[in-house]
Amino acid sequence: MASKLTHIHSYRERLGDTLSAHPNELIALFTKYVNKGKGMLERHQILAEFEAITTSGEIQKLPVFDDVFRAAQEAIVLPPWVALAIRPRPGVWEYIRVNVSELVVEELTVAEYLRFKEKLVEENTENPLVLELDFEPFNASFPKPSLSKSIGNGVQFLNRHLSSKLFQDKENIFPLLNFLRAHNYKGISMMVNDKIQSIGALKSSLRKAEDYLLSITEDTPYSEFDAKFQGLGLEKGWGDCAKRTLDNIHLLLDIFEAPAPNTLEKFLATIPMMFNVVIMSPHGYFAQDKVLGYPDTGGQVVYILDQVVALENEMLLRIKQQGLDITPKIVIITRLLPDAVGTTCGQRIENVDGTKHSIILRVPFKNENGILRKWISRFDVWPYLETYTEDVAKEIAMEMEAKPDLIIGNYSDGNLVATLLAHKLGVTQCTIAHALEKTKYPNSDLYWKKFDPQYHFSCQFTADLIAMNHTDFIITSTFQEIAGSKDTVGQYESHIAFTMPGLYRVVHGIDVFDPKFNIVSPGADMSVYYPYTETEKRLTHLHPEIEELLYSKEDNTEHKFYLEDKNKPIIFSMARLDRVKNLTGLVEFYGKNAKLRELVNLVVVCGDHGKESKDREEQAELKKMYDHIEKYNLNGQIRWISAQMNRVRNGELYRYICDTKGAFVQPAFYEAFGLTVVESMTCGLPTFATCNGGPAEIIVNGVSGFHIDPYKGDEAAEILVNFFEKVKVDPGYWEKISNGGLQRIYEKYTWKLYSERLMTLTGVYGFWKYVSNLERRETRRYLEMFYALKHRKMVEAVPLAVDAAPNGA
Repeated sequence: MASKLTHIHSYRERLGDTLSAHPNELIALFTKYVNKGKGMLERHQILAEFEAITTSGEIQKLPVFDDVFRAAQEAIVLPPWVALAIRPRPGVWEYIRVNVSELVVEELTVAEYLRFKEKLVEENTENPLVLELDFEPFNASFPKPSLSKSIGNGVQFLNRHLSSKLFQDKENIFPLLNFLRAHNYKGISMMVNDKIQSIGALKSSLRKAEDYLLSITEDTPYSEFDAKFQGLGLEKGWGDCAKRTLDNIHLLLDIFEAPAPNTLEKFLATIPMMFNVVIMSPHGYFAQDKVLGYPDTGGQVVYILDQVVALENEMLLRIKQQGLDITPKIVIITRLLPDAVGTTCGQRIENVDGTKHSIILRVPFKNENGILRKWISRFDVWPYLETYTEDVAKEIAMEMEAKPDLIIGNYSDGNLVATLLAHKLGVTQCTIAHALEKTKYPNSDLYWKKFDPQYHFSCQFTADLIAMNHTDFIITSTFQEIAGSKDTVGQYESHIAFTMPGLYRVVHGIDVFDPKFNIVSPGADMSVYYPYTETEKRLTHLHPEIEELLYSKEDNTEHKFYLEDKNKPIIFSMARLDRVKNLTGLVEFYGKNAKLRELVNLVVVCGDHGKESKDREEQAELKKMYDHIEKYNLNGQIRWISAQMNRVRNGELYRYICDTKGAFVQPAFYEAFGLTVVESMTCGLPTFATCNGGPAEIIVNGVSGFHIDPYKGDEAAEILVNFFEKVKVDPGYWEKISNGGLQRIYEKYTWKLYSERLMTLTGVYGFWKYVSNLERRETRRYLEMFYALKHRKMVEAVPLAVDAAPNGA
């Protein structure tokens, strides 16, 4: 007998039923929250209060309470009301409100919940003229998956849905022919020429080509049958030899016979589409040497440089396999800094090491006095970006002599410039956030007025919304970056609904189920980061200077404090010295744990002892670091090394730490991905990393490393103690975790896998954009208005930087 469909009750319905059946328990529980007074409770506070009252026996523990409060992400308390934002699963939200005095349970719309939340900072929230942003109507009819496990697999879903729709009628495949015919490079036709005007003609030509290719040897070069193919209406691009050409023709014939999404994706990946790529990364000190550790300069620079090397190699390989004689070009565009402080950031063009056709092109920020000379914080760049975009467009035209095929944005400023460029040039856009600041600074949306003088989050969050809704596809390194985990909210997910009181409220900012989201994880440069066991490749000539770096008792501009016992293993961490990276938190929990101090030394690499920092956050962390070292009397057990610019030596430093049988610790409050985690694991160093963000996916806890909670330093210290005590008893345990980390890297985190996937995504989204309404024109018109009327006005409030005199003046 078929089972009956049952109605899935909302949380409001379930609480309403509980109110009827168990009013005393519900009142007692919610009264606890009301007694906290006006304010906001975060998830850990909600759970702590819930567990305290249920374990004490004050109320009966009911399943509905357990479900509601474990799914609640925040509570807004305005006595006698308590409103809850409930997240049953990633990407899905409900909002309810309970009145303890009148025993009322209400379901709230997103807008109602946000208005209620605004009362924490503004009494009058009933202004009907407040701007409400809602992108949902533009995407209501757009296909998207509904299962949380499908989040981040956008291209697979899109191919399944649109290929079935496009090929319902086999004669309805004409858009694919148009796409092939439209394909050219600088006016030179590829794949199909004008002799083929119909699907029937294309099929006929493919069959004749198939017969011919079967009659010749597999290794026959394309040049020997180029003229024959031109007579059939087929041009270069099918392959470099008879076998590859035949394989690709068979893929297209298979699509005609029995369309399948995987076959379509595979065929689209073979079409020549990507020759010129622009990568935007304006802020910080972008160079290949002597910049890592400078303000706003870290993992993003490493990511892009490694990305470019891998991407150029993959482009060259595919162009060769396509049988084409085309030189690709990749241009990284960043800011030119005349005050380059000993780096190459003042140099207009710089070739990218390890490539033949990739460059860094630096374009200056300009103000009314001309070129802005000095570095400015990534939070202060907004007034310069619109003019910068116009200058960049001119530079691209001169440098490439063609429109780019793909523009990749990085971080908020790079993504805004990429959006403006892609809009202007009409090319495919890819967005990579690296880190969305809204999740790094709790409640920075609600209390934006407090944050804005220092961080200008009103501009940044607006730019992020514009970019993520304009782009053709979004690359993230992990699922968590999009939609978090069972218990934590994802970076993009936090932009579904939020409010900046007095500015605007977002009732639907992004949909994490949107098929534009794709998880494509990067790797480490394996020519620099490789296992410590590969002894023949080890850079032993660097060991004397590494030993000096670690063990010299001298205090200087490169290192401070010293390690008394050189025989202890080393726990090691390397990051920018900012609040979110939490290196001061690592020093604190190390200092507080006597057993950990007995077992291991601590080495931290961050900041610059040689010059005074201009970064406000770094200055605060610098003071905190010195305070902890003094408070816990750590000299003799800690080495604090200035930021290290030499990647090659850093690779050997990881391996040297392996020789001590040490470990790498990444204690960030939140990390979008965690490139240093991948680097350390690639070198074979057991790794302990934050449970908040990407590292929680990179590491399988207890198998390829360990998760630590940065908010629970005492527990993190104990996890490290347990590991090193176990290693003392069983030295093979260190190797077991080291090997587990290496195996994880080889399975998922290499640049070869990344570059293959990025090129395939570009082809697939380029095709669907051509043959469907994937351009989302309505959304883009809405964004034009939002940018012109709101973002520009906000940018006007950001103070312009004042140049100091040039160095040496």
